[in-house]
Parts: sequence; structure tokens; C-alpha cells
Amino acid sequence: MNRTDKFRPAGAIFDMDGLMLDTERPALPLWIQAGKSLGYDISRELMINTIGKSNDGMRPLFLAEFGPDFPYDKLLDRVRPLIYGQFEKGIAHRPGLMVLLDRMASLGIPLAVATSARRERAVWKLGIAGILERFTVLACADELASAKPAPDVFLLAAKRLGQAPSRCVGFEDAPAGLMGLHAAGIRSVFIRDMVEPSPETLATVWQRCADLAEAAELFE
Repeated sequence: MNRTDKFRPAGAIFDMDGLMLDTERPALPLWIQAGKSLGYDISRELMINTIGKSNDGMRPLFLAEFGPDFPYDKLLDRVRPLIYGQFEKGIAHRPGLMVLLDRMASLGIPLAVATSARRERAVWKLGIAGILERFTVLACADELASAKPAPDVFLLAAKRLGQAPSRCVGFEDAPAGLMGLHAAGIRSVFIRDMVEPSPETLATVWQRCADLAEAAELFE
């Protein structure tokens, strides 16, 4: 992190899964379990490649791996109750989340969520994690025609915050999200969770931080 490159954003836009909430690691084996129940061996590598994508964005990856007859909708029907059952027990925060949210609140910076999840699921997860009220607006995958890596969800979040994209900062853990932020003209902060982006994607990143608490030091 280059602490000399300070920026006072007019709005901050947060990814949800893997960035704020530790949901991707617990969900991964549940997808594999659901696949086995349908007679398919879903690899960890395939699931890693789906990180940051919406359900519709994941579909082509499964069809490419298993063929056009793969029962993707049946897989969703199997995995959803497993995921709901897991997260009803609680959702852990990623390290440093509350430090960063508190820093933004102390600076009076309004916050948005821009997620590849549907609105109903995003509200549910954020509520269980106890942070829903921290955010002024949400922008969700089911409100748009194009999901990440398209910039649409980030542009919608900035619009709902009432701020130009260039005056916002975005926080992401996934390559698709970083690409979307770059396309939207929003400075990005990368916090690694499970995936290391390509050098080309990393070249678009404004700042890279070890965790969200370190990212809080960017703003004064």
C-alpha cells in the first residue's frame, strides 16, 4: 500500500461475498456436495473460477466443463438450501471490516454495496452479518442486464450514492470486480481472499492492501 497516495472519496462501494463477508470458503464445499448428489464431480478449481460471478455468469463455466446438458438449475436447487442452512448459523466478517466501516463513518463517507448476488439474498446476508444498516444503498445483480466484470453494478451504486464514479472508491477481492471497477472509472482497492488476479488486472488497481483494516489507513 502506498500511503502517500491519499484520496478522500465522496462515496465508497463495497463488494459483499469474499470482501466483507467470509462466505465463499464455506460455500465452496457445499457446491461440490450438491454436485455429487447429482452425480457430478465438481472440482475446487472450477469453483474458484466462479468467484465474483453471478449465478447466470457461472452457468457457462459449468456447461463448458460438463457439456450443454448439465443440469445447472437443478444444481442451484440443491445448493441453495445447503447455503441457507449454513449461513443461518451466522456469517463471519472478513478481517478488519468493522475498522474500515467505522473509519468511513467517522469521515462521513456514504457507503454502497455492489454485489453479484440478488437483492433478496444480499439483504439477508448483510442482515445476518449485522451490517445492513451501515449502507446507504445497494446495487444487486438482479437489477441489471450485465453482471461483473461489466461496470454496470458499480455505475448503479455510484448513481444511487449521487456521486460521479471518479469521486468514488471501490473495494474488491475478485478479478471480475476489479475489472468492473476499472471499466466504471472507479479507483479500486484490492483485498485478496481466494483468487490472485492476473498481472494485467492488478495493473488497473489503485491500491492493494493485506486486509480491510490496512485499507482504512488510506483515508483521513
